[in-house]
Amino acid sequence: QVQLAESGGGLVQAGGSLRLSCAASGRIFSSDAMAWYRQAPGKRRELVAVITGGGRTRYADSVKGRFTISRDNAKNTVSLQMNSLKPEDAAVYYCNAETFNGINYWGKGTLVTVSS
Repeated sequence: QVQLAESGGGLVQAGGSLRLSCAASGRIFSSDAMAWYRQAPGKRRELVAVITGGGRTRYADSVKGRFTISRDNAKNTVSLQMNSLKPEDAAVYYCNAETFNGINYWGKGTLVTVSS
């Protein structure tokens, strides 16, 4: 079992920045992929960014150049630095871990609100 706990959400003005963090515990390994997803009201959950165990990253086109995902394997944390936030970035952000055997775990989410 893996437990994920997000933090760092909140209210920010458009153009501002927020840093989300996710603390992982349980059977999580540095080789597991970690990711951030988001879900806005009335929309499907979408991938925002993913980082592999080897540190390779991939981003949704909508956040490229503005968001940065990183991980600290020693602390079992993954972060999402969000800059130049737009109203359309407002959503509940979820931390995700995919273990080596393909099992996905999810955090409860943290709300990001962006005022225009």
